[in-house]
Amino acid sequence: MRVVSAQLRDAVARRLKDDDELAAGRVDRAGLRRAVARALAAEGVVTAPEVWARLVRDLVDDLGGLGPLESVLRDPAVTDVMVNGAEEVHVERAGQVTRVPVAFEDDEHLVRVLVRILGPLGARLDRAHPFVDAVLPGGVRLHAILPPLAERPTVTLRRVPAVVPSWEELAAAGSVPEEVRDLLLAAVRSRRNLAVSGRAGVGKTTLLARLLAEVGDDRVVVIEDAPELRRPASHTVHLRTRPATPDGVGGVDVATLLRNALRMRPDRLVVGEVRGPEVADLLQAMNTGHDGSMATVHANGAREAIVRLEGMALLAGIPLSAARAQVAAAIDLVIALDRDQYGRRRVAGLLGIASGADGAEVEEVWSCS
Repeated sequence: MRVVSAQLRDAVARRLKDDDELAAGRVDRAGLRRAVARALAAEGVVTAPEVWARLVRDLVDDLGGLGPLESVLRDPAVTDVMVNGAEEVHVERAGQVTRVPVAFEDDEHLVRVLVRILGPLGARLDRAHPFVDAVLPGGVRLHAILPPLAERPTVTLRRVPAVVPSWEELAAAGSVPEEVRDLLLAAVRSRRNLAVSGRAGVGKTTLLARLLAEVGDDRVVVIEDAPELRRPASHTVHLRTRPATPDGVGGVDVATLLRNALRMRPDRLVVGEVRGPEVADLLQAMNTGHDGSMATVHANGAREAIVRLEGMALLAGIPLSAARAQVAAAIDLVIALDRDQYGRRRVAGLLGIASGADGAEVEEVWSCS
């Protein structure tokens, strides 16, 4: 239960503006705790030790973190947090989404917290720029969108696992059976080009990280929007896209980074997610000697992933017949992920691809059904 009133929070915030330690430079969470404790003492707050500790913790959350959401993120089992307005917060644990008794004071409080935490990242969130995608310190990915684009201020947080799970852990969770593990290991070691497909939140990035941990000493160039693949291979170079400034300049997209990556002597190329015309550059790279490359793609199944890859190639101006031929020649195996009836993430199927007269010829390698 939170014990901070708006009046006390505002009073402490005013005193922090004059705190010598904070004014001296960038301060971590421990330094902010010390400053908050000094401000509480200066305000004459006297209370029981356990209440004092909660006061300091909640004030640090409000003034240096995500406010009430910090208590949710302290639970390591929480992978996603969804905020639909100030008083409606849902979390995902072990594949199950539940509502939690956490709330902001009102929508204005929620927006103030977002603006404060996004400011040091150089990201804007206001009426002129009513949506934002950012990565917070610690690797939490944040998306927020404001009215009038949404009915209420809406926030989605996704936490990337700090450690790549082992095959044993994936098997114990029901995600990757032993026979599938053996097939995937053989595909990686024989340098087959892989596409990991599935809907949002089914574990595509987690499985991709596990696969990359098996590439040995190959030089891997990883291209992402956000730092979700944290050095899974011993020789990894990370390239990250950059959004344009509010003035519309300075943006760097996946296609630009792919062209740069090809000049960096990669053994394998990895794209965290292909979603548009940049797929043409990736397919060309896969077809010209960069065997063992990997990517993820949003799709409802393995066959749908092939169709989506072909569609993205069409967006790049490639004729349909050539798009089908390039996908068939570039991708060797599609790994389809989904959730079972209990919400658990799992490999649903493996689809092998070969070139045929009319494009991709597919073969079901393995299926969970």
